[in-house]
Amino acid sequence: MKKILMIGTGGTIASKQTENGLAPGLTPNDILACIPQVKHVCGVETLQVCNIDSTNVTPEHWKLMVEAVEKHYDAYDGFVICHGTDTLAYTAAALSYMIQNSPKPIVVTGAQKPINMDVTDAKTNLLDSFIYAADDDSEDVSIVFDGKVIIGTRAKKERAKSYNAFSSINFPYPAVIQDGQVIRYIPPVRHKGEVRFYHDMKDSVYVLKLVPGMRSGVLTQILEQYDCVVIESFGVGGLPDSITAEVYEGMKKWKKEGKLIVMTTQVVSEGSNMTVYEVGKKVKQDFDLLEAYDMTLEATITKLMWLMARPAKDYEEIKKRFYRMINHDILFAGFREDK
Repeated sequence: MKKILMIGTGGTIASKQTENGLAPGLTPNDILACIPQVKHVCGVETLQVCNIDSTNVTPEHWKLMVEAVEKHYDAYDGFVICHGTDTLAYTAAALSYMIQNSPKPIVVTGAQKPINMDVTDAKTNLLDSFIYAADDDSEDVSIVFDGKVIIGTRAKKERAKSYNAFSSINFPYPAVIQDGQVIRYIPPVRHKGEVRFYHDMKDSVYVLKLVPGMRSGVLTQILEQYDCVVIESFGVGGLPDSITAEVYEGMKKWKKEGKLIVMTTQVVSEGSNMTVYEVGKKVKQDFDLLEAYDMTLEATITKLMWLMARPAKDYEEIKKRFYRMINHDILFAGFREDK
C-alpha cells in the first residue's frame, strides 16, 4: 500500500465558523478523520506547515511547502497539499516551477465548503486526491478537484461558489476520478533524470490590466517599484497608442535596468498572438517583448518569479528560459521562440 504525506496549509477545507466568519482552525489530523475510508486507499501521515486563509499566501509559504516535500521526498510515495481555493491555482503553478521533473505526484486540493459541514465537497475532493496520489502512473504537480485532474500550470478558478470551481485552460484534462478509479485520457510519460527543487522566488511582478481610456504614465510608475510588469491586453494582444508612446519613450532605460515587460491577454481561452494586428505586431518587433501566448496568468506570474530569482547572463537567455516548456505550461510551438 502506498504511503502519502498530507500537508496542511489552511484554507476553506480546514475552516471553522467564528464570530467574524469562516477561518482556518482544523488540523490535518482533524481533516483526515473526516474520511476514514482512506485507509482502504493508502497509508497517510500528516504535516502542518501553516494554517492560513489562502488570500494571505505569499512566495514564502510556497517555500515552506517545497521544503516540506523535499525533506520527506524519499520517505513517501506521493504528497497531497490541502489549500484554500482562492490562490490554489497560483500555488499549483508555483510548485510546478519549484519542484520539477518529479516522478512522484504532488497533488494540490481544497474545497468550496469546510470539511466538517453537513453538505460539503471537501470529503470527495480529498479522497479523490489520495486515490490519484496513490496511482502508479501519477507524477508531477497537479490539482484534483470536483473529480477532475488539472495540470498544475493549467488551472484557473472560474467559479466563486460552485463545486466545479476550477477549469483547465488551453489544455485537456489528463484524467478524471470516477467511482474510485483513475480514468486517464493522456498516457503518462515517465521522467528522465532526478527531481529538482528550487526554493527562491522573486516577487517583484506586477499585473497591469488594460482598460479603455487608460492614461499614460502608469507603466512608468509601476516599473519604478517592480522589476517586471505583465500587461493583460485586449483580444490576441496589443497596446493602445497612449501606452505605446510610453513604451517607446522608456524601453531603452527599462532594458538597461533589467526590467521586463511581458504581454498576455485578458481572454481566458486560446491565448495571445501579437503578430495579428498592427497595435501588437510593431511594438513587439521593435522591443522584442516576451509574450505568454497560451499560458495562464497564474503560470505566467509564477514562472517570472521563478526566473527572476535565477540571474541570466542576458535577455536572450531570459527569453530561452521563459519559452522552455515546464509541466505543459506553454504549447504554442508555432509561436514559441525556442522551437
